[in-house]
Amino acid sequence: MAERILQDALTKAGKIERSVSSAGLSALIGHEADPAACQLMADKGIDISTHRARQLTSDMIREADIILVMETWQKAAIEERSPSAKGKVFRLGEWEKVDISDPYQKDLSEFIRSLSLIEQCTARWVMKL
Repeated sequence: MAERILQDALTKAGKIERSVSSAGLSALIGHEADPAACQLMADKGIDISTHRARQLTSDMIREADIILVMETWQKAAIEERSPSAKGKVFRLGEWEKVDISDPYQKDLSEFIRSLSLIEQCTARWVMKL
């Protein structure tokens, strides 16, 4: 959800030179987006049905201009794995000082909560970039 919300927001603001892509630290490689996420995004006119999970790689870390994570532990894990990433890894909720929990396999209310935080936090990043 965050990948597409951020991509769309940056595109609409005319602030993007490269694409936004997502990858996980413990991704279930090749898995589709959760049906709840697909439905919530479809309700916003955004199709994520073709999304497939992939694992974050050292090449992705090295090539990224900025890396936005959902939770504090993810930032620490990336910086520990790749010390050169320090200074370009931030939480999506950095400005709000909030972690965004992964709603995967949780109740629909968790997906709604996460999506709301993603939208709020993305708006701040678009203003800052």
